[in-house]
Amino acid sequence: MRHERLAHGALRVGAAFAFLYSPLRAIVDPVSWLSYFPQFVRELPVDPLVLLHGFGIIEIALALWILFGRNVRVPAMIATSVLLAIVAFNVADIDIVFRDISIALMTVALVFWPKVEYSPTNQNTPSSAQES
Repeated sequence: MRHERLAHGALRVGAAFAFLYSPLRAIVDPVSWLSYFPQFVRELPVDPLVLLHGFGIIEIALALWILFGRNVRVPAMIATSVLLAIVAFNVADIDIVFRDISIALMTVALVFWPKVEYSPTNQNTPSSAQES
């Protein structure tokens, strides 16, 4: 059970890091990140930096939800959708966004990770194992 918890934690930290890095890096070098928005988004009558940093706020919220949230399935589903959309809209840059596919598979693993209920008396043993 301990190894499963470590694996689950590693998936959460890895996925959260991916969603924290880009918005924080976009503060330092926003121009490099603007090109990942699809053309139709860049043509909206909104300042591109507002869009970039607004999306960054969403990414940070997802990262924190994945990292600290109780029900990780919901943010993991949203994160998977975001990552696959990034890949779909940037297929021409597959040499750069190919990692997003790997991260999306990490978030898919979080979506389907089996829920384990822990007994209040023994935090290391699943409650289903104590009943048998």
